[in-house]
Amino acid sequence: MITVAIAEDHQALIDGIISYLEYEEDITIVGHANDGEALLKIVRHKQPKVVICDIRMPKMDGIVATRHIKKEFPHINVLTFTMYDQDKAVEQMLAAGATGYILKNSPLKVVLEAIHTLADNKTYYDAKLNIDQISKNSSKSILSRREKEILALIAQRKTSQEIADLLFISKSTIDTHRKNMIQKLNLKGANELLGYAIEQKYAF
Repeated sequence: MITVAIAEDHQALIDGIISYLEYEEDITIVGHANDGEALLKIVRHKQPKVVICDIRMPKMDGIVATRHIKKEFPHINVLTFTMYDQDKAVEQMLAAGATGYILKNSPLKVVLEAIHTLADNKTYYDAKLNIDQISKNSSKSILSRREKEILALIAQRKTSQEIADLLFISKSTIDTHRKNMIQKLNLKGANELLGYAIEQKYAF
């Protein structure tokens, strides 16, 4: 049995997915949530096989939620389900640990196919995404994967200590990454780094 949890801030979309999947004999919806914090509670209690997760949600976005899920439950597979097809959005979710990424304008049969694929511990990407090019661009980026994670949290105006707590590393390591990013990006200090981070957030 494939157990599934869904996180999406539009309840009507959740209801639509549940209605479509309810007749699938090998799939059971074990919980759904409208924000990232509520999703984490469901995951910790039910430990589903697959999590369907939007990016933009209240209280905790999908990137941070995915990072927590993969840290605590590496065996759980996260399927990104979003309207955003920008490369940076894809990069950030994959960096957080998602192994699938589909767009909300996809037919529901694609959602079903993605669930089965992730349940087999394989990756699944929307056909509209040029995932090879995205991965290539990501590997050429001036910033490392960890620095991109930190930059996304800086954009949320998190302090170094808050970022350290979220990523389970020391505050001094975060401060070092901040300094390195300022140097790599040729910025003049923390304020310019914050401004850059906000401009780049999700690339939306």
